[in-house]
Amino acid sequence: MPKVIYVGDDGAEYAVDAVVGESVMAAAVKNGVPGIVGECGGNASCATCHVWVREEFGPAVGSPGDMEEDLLDLAVSERRDGSRLSCQIPVSPELDGLTVDVPPVQP
Repeated sequence: MPKVIYVGDDGAEYAVDAVVGESVMAAAVKNGVPGIVGECGGNASCATCHVWVREEFGPAVGSPGDMEEDLLDLAVSERRDGSRLSCQIPVSPELDGLTVDVPPVQP
């Protein structure tokens, strides 16, 4: 199982074993990671699962699609280069060790 590491604003790390094919958001919600709300259930319509993907994982994660770009532009508190909606990142074996930072506040 690939491991995903979520780092909170306070520096606390939450490492979870994620199921291949589920989203980074679903893995967080299922494991009670603080700060990942996922209010829309992963339908890319609320941006309450915003994360900052660490630079070294950017190429493996890829770029956001058009709908995700719109939500990131309009709905997140602080957009950064690594901003992604975690509901739009499917877990794969290549993402083992993926590390994302969780913003202090979700919209």
